[in-house]
Amino acid sequence: MKGRIHSIDTFGTVDGPGIRFVLFMQGCALQCQFCHNPDTWDTTAGRQVTVDEILKEIEPYLPYYQGSGGGITVTGGEPTLQAPFVAQLFKACKEKFGLHTALDSSGFCDPTHIGELMDDTDLVLLDLKQLNKERHVKLTSRPNDRILHFAKWLSERGKPAWIRHVLIPGVTDHAEDLALLGDFIGRLSHVTKFELLPYHRMGVYKWQQLGKAYPLDGVETPTEKEIERAKSLIEAARLRAEPAKCE
Repeated sequence: MKGRIHSIDTFGTVDGPGIRFVLFMQGCALQCQFCHNPDTWDTTAGRQVTVDEILKEIEPYLPYYQGSGGGITVTGGEPTLQAPFVAQLFKACKEKFGLHTALDSSGFCDPTHIGELMDDTDLVLLDLKQLNKERHVKLTSRPNDRILHFAKWLSERGKPAWIRHVLIPGVTDHAEDLALLGDFIGRLSHVTKFELLPYHRMGVYKWQQLGKAYPLDGVETPTEKEIERAKSLIEAARLRAEPAKCE
């Protein structure tokens, strides 16, 4: 079996615990307005690789991953679009190297198709981009039903998760939406970390290279005051929520 990948980072430090081998898969069903990797959207681009080829890429750096409590993170694009390949890769990484495995996903997937993948996934990094359905469609081109269902599915199965939310001024920082986010997170079990990520413009040049108009042109990075306000709104709603009662 072969997977289609976009790129590799052999020294990742923000996509899970420790130092990590980060594999970017090719293809995504969303088209987020703030995406810093729009070149990963096309499912026919990138290059095809085998699991053994990826294992050979990992092997020289094993002392860093194993010594730091790190491992491998597969991201994208959207890695669940190639769930059978990622499942085989995670299984091999565990059997051959004993590595910690993390899946960085938008959650836009059908859980019935990823059972085998979840068997060898230690941690899910889940992006909750927007709780308001209409605003989610505008932001990503897709509704958020599948994503919220996936989050609940993980919670019901006790799968450890880091929840991430990108704070975009005027787009994902509405007080009511942040409160909805906090309430939703508060009702999930096994959320071991929440990260509020400030929006940045570092991927704008990729849109330009692809000849695409950048949808958030003119939107600036949030200020520290805006970040603290968002954190307070999310945390207050999270504390009020009753765990594990998602419906």
